[in-house]
Amino acid sequence: MLRGIIKIDGDKCDGCGLCADVCHEGAIAVLDGKAALIRGGGCDGLGDCLPACPAGAISFEERDAEESDAGAAKAAPAGGCPGSAVLESSREAISAEAHLSASLSGLSQWPVQIGLISANAPCFDGARLLISADCAAYARAGFHGEFMARRVTLIGCPKLDGVDYSLKLAEIIGGNEIKSVTVVRMEVPCCGGIEHAAVSALKNSGKMIPWRVVTLSVKGEILED
Repeated sequence: MLRGIIKIDGDKCDGCGLCADVCHEGAIAVLDGKAALIRGGGCDGLGDCLPACPAGAISFEERDAEESDAGAAKAAPAGGCPGSAVLESSREAISAEAHLSASLSGLSQWPVQIGLISANAPCFDGARLLISADCAAYARAGFHGEFMARRVTLIGCPKLDGVDYSLKLAEIIGGNEIKSVTVVRMEVPCCGGIEHAAVSALKNSGKMIPWRVVTLSVKGEILED
């Protein structure tokens, strides 16, 4: 199918990888020191990568969306971020009945997205706050009971949202009587953004509040606490 899709000029590309970092579809990777479109069908045509390229090596052209600029890229991680690599775990099949005892949600409020909830929402009064990467609840089976229960939950992904959460979080923490803050992040490098935002918000709020950071592996194991 012919449609608008990016074209990368290998002569201009310096291999910085910024285009791969901002590609939400994981269609770009840096191979042999140059950026390459590894999944033509994955390019959404929105062009987030264009302004990110300092060398002006990216342009649009009409082409078959299924074409790839790098035939050897099949084994390459999607995007430039290690956290975008596809991983598959071998797990034993678990019956639906086995999950019945854990079927109750630990969510105490709505909305949960950092960008959507009001900084002066009533739920923040006297709250124990959970600030979590949005992937974490999918990675760890007992996430609701271990982390969400009896806490106000806020989630976000700094890589996809492309915003600095620290100002909003500082407004929430500084303007409410928050009892404690728990941050849950994944082990992938891009997830450090949510930890940084939470820690910055705590410092900028000027309050002394108990806090902890929990790091999960992509298989849901607790690596650091």
